[in-house]
Amino acid sequence: MNLTTMLESTVRRYPDKDAIVYGAERITYAELLSASERAARVLRERGVRPGDRVAVMTYNSPGFAVAAFGAWRAGAALVPVNHKLAPPEIEYTLAHCGAKVGVVSADLRANAQAGAPQVDWLLTELGDDAPAHADRDFDRLTGAAEKWAGAPVQESDIAQVLYTSGTTSAPKGCLHTHRSITTVAPYIANTLGLDQDERVLIAMPIWHAAPLNVWFITTIFLGGTIVLMREYHPLKFLETVQEQRITAFFGAPIAYLAPLQAARAAGKRPADFDFSSMRRWTYGGAPIGAEVARRLQREYRSENFYQVYGMSEMGPTGTALYPHEQITKAGSIGRCGMPGVDLRVVRPDGADAAPGETGEIWLAGDTRMIGYLNDAAATAEVFEGRWYRSGDVARLDKDGYVYIVDRTKDVIITGGENVYSQEVEEAIGRRSDVLDVAVIGRPHPEWGETVVAVVVAARGAVLELDDLRDELSDQLARYKIPRELVLVDELPRNPSGKLTKHVLRKQLITG
Repeated sequence: MNLTTMLESTVRRYPDKDAIVYGAERITYAELLSASERAARVLRERGVRPGDRVAVMTYNSPGFAVAAFGAWRAGAALVPVNHKLAPPEIEYTLAHCGAKVGVVSADLRANAQAGAPQVDWLLTELGDDAPAHADRDFDRLTGAAEKWAGAPVQESDIAQVLYTSGTTSAPKGCLHTHRSITTVAPYIANTLGLDQDERVLIAMPIWHAAPLNVWFITTIFLGGTIVLMREYHPLKFLETVQEQRITAFFGAPIAYLAPLQAARAAGKRPADFDFSSMRRWTYGGAPIGAEVARRLQREYRSENFYQVYGMSEMGPTGTALYPHEQITKAGSIGRCGMPGVDLRVVRPDGADAAPGETGEIWLAGDTRMIGYLNDAAATAEVFEGRWYRSGDVARLDKDGYVYIVDRTKDVIITGGENVYSQEVEEAIGRRSDVLDVAVIGRPHPEWGETVVAVVVAARGAVLELDDLRDELSDQLARYKIPRELVLVDELPRNPSGKLTKHVLRKQLITG
């Protein structure tokens, strides 16, 4: 199986079923297949050949879906591009992957062209500008093109170059084959109990690994319906769940918390919306504590919350924390790998960690990338036989549940002691006057590093370092307590909600 034959299989089962809903627009599976065959012709006429990379930089729109399946049918690899990147970041990504043809939302074309003028950009969502850019109107060109069956595609061919979020270093391009991506779908469907009747809301950026592979591809595989929100908006999110009878949604924890504030600001509350269709509220990117879990269950009137943990290098597959575990094992990513994925927590000496010990999370499965593009050294660093070394430091509890305590590169070493920043962040984050927090190390000539808390305070709150240290003295060892408090308006996060601590360090330490 490859991604084109996967779509064809679903079309044979559900030709007239809605594959994509986008506002008032409906695209059936048969129509999606037809559009992908015509898009493949357009891309080929632009010079795309098997093995080439096609960049797609769009909002959540049908243009993304058509371009993706068109690229795969043409034998090319899809390169999803973060639409929030600045021109220098776009330049790095597209020069690194070597894309010469791309599809971009018309609203984003100035940034795309500024960053990568060498790319032949076709425009989607062109609207009123269509006459002025007729030769670049991807939607119009696709609609007028003849169908093309496409180039031969093998399951071992490269299907995607997924760029990592760059939370610790420059982004790297994860090379995934058609086999690894199509394998994600049954793993996820099994883990979450998804079926052909799903109506999945994709409001997080579709170019990110989880919305793309865990939700978009899996829903296509099953024959469900994808409801696209062009961009996430907290109040519109609540309205869409109700109006479209959504059954499953995925987002970072903030995607669930922000609507609570938005609803109150609009004089509403989640209880005013009908969520009876929803089967799975799914989150990832960061764990949540027991109090937050209780609040979400109460506000959304559901215990059907799932946490998924994974990374681009694994497709992304990994682990899951199920509804009955949300309170009793709050903060954990689960007890084992999801079906099809093996998990180990490995001590520095190579032995498996025992309960109470810490180690690095290693994962293995058929969804693993084949390596990083043009970076053999980085690939060798994270591969250990069939295992992928995640770089996440975790501890096991007595029941075998896994709790991430830090990234290996984020561990703070002060006075010879290891400080796991997530433990300190969780302690500070329990304060009602703290909206967001990150803990980093600042270089120190005597101690090696000192612990710094970077905090976003609640509106009107006044935080003092001495008060914070006094409160933490009963919760943490003395060497873990921050020596410095920095108040900021916002913490840098990537689109999946993960803190970009290397950006924070650059802002606060290196300037």
